Amino acid sequence: MTANSTRPMVSVVIPHYGGKDILSECLISLKNCNYPNLEIIVVDNDSPDDSAQFITDNFSEVNLILSEYNRGFAGGCNFGVQHAQGEYILILNNDTTHEPDWVDHLVERIKSNTSISAIQPKIMNDKERDYFDYAGACGGFIDKYCFPFARGRIFSTVEKDTGQYDDACKIFWASGTAFLTRKKIYDQLGGFDETFFAHMEEIDYHWKCQLMGHEVWVEPLSIIYHKGAVTLPVSSPKKTYLNYRNSLILLLTNYPAGTSFWLFFPRFFMECISLIKEILTFKWGHALAIIKSWVWISFHPSFLFHRRQNLDKKHKINNIYRKSIVMRYNLMGKKTFIELING
Repeated sequence: MTANSTRPMVSVVIPHYGGKDILSECLISLKNCNYPNLEIIVVDNDSPDDSAQFITDNFSEVNLILSEYNRGFAGGCNFGVQHAQGEYILILNNDTTHEPDWVDHLVERIKSNTSISAIQPKIMNDKERDYFDYAGACGGFIDKYCFPFARGRIFSTVEKDTGQYDDACKIFWASGTAFLTRKKIYDQLGGFDETFFAHMEEIDYHWKCQLMGHEVWVEPLSIIYHKGAVTLPVSSPKKTYLNYRNSLILLLTNYPAGTSFWLFFPRFFMECISLIKEILTFKWGHALAIIKSWVWISFHPSFLFHRRQNLDKKHKINNIYRKSIVMRYNLMGKKTFIELING
């Protein structure tokens, strides 16, 4: 991959915390990409293994940025972007592999429409490659209570790819697993909110992009494969804590004040039901994680207030799903994106 002045530079930013074998697969896959003008940046978040030395010894073309502590996904990305030279930033998970033309399709689409602030590829499961991946699938959305879902995945139901979502279109959020964004917009927004640490920081970023009047898209011609839950397993109570806490941050700060107030109570009721379920199934770590998320929110009113004050809410967002996916999934049996939207 040599510099090519006819194609805009794309800076690939990969935050990394341990797992050099996984990262090696990702970097080898990037080497095989067709796109001629890639800058690859790996931010080593103080990995507990010898990842940094491994990268130095085996991938001399990589710009390795060493962090003195674990900044999380959000902080790692921001730290990497500070060193990026490209017109576009490609946020990428370290546990991905890619089709050779995947970057080309993303760049072509975002260049074709100046309204697009960010765009994601079609994300497939690495083990079962005819199924969508849990993390973003073919473009993300949220319901009014800030529960995320995607074209190809609602809660634990992941669809087989039969071409049903092969249209490039506007979405609400592009997956942090992989998305391309304009560096000038990333810089303007100050990147990810590092309070999120990991999980849902990309939803917050894309929400803010749309509040500025931009659009977020998916380009299904661009295809990657994701292993998933390598750094933080699905079974981890920390993942539960971050998901619940960060979702509440979104609900309480990104909406107008009145909307946040009225949506909070039914959302809290649904979380109480989740807590009871975790207790009844003896998942004490996850139950405690939900309670800890409430405690964090309760003890950080000034943070929530200042986030509300600093957000630019000039533009109205009209592509939030106005119903409850919890109710429609669990009570009405709407298990696929098409069933949900058409039902």
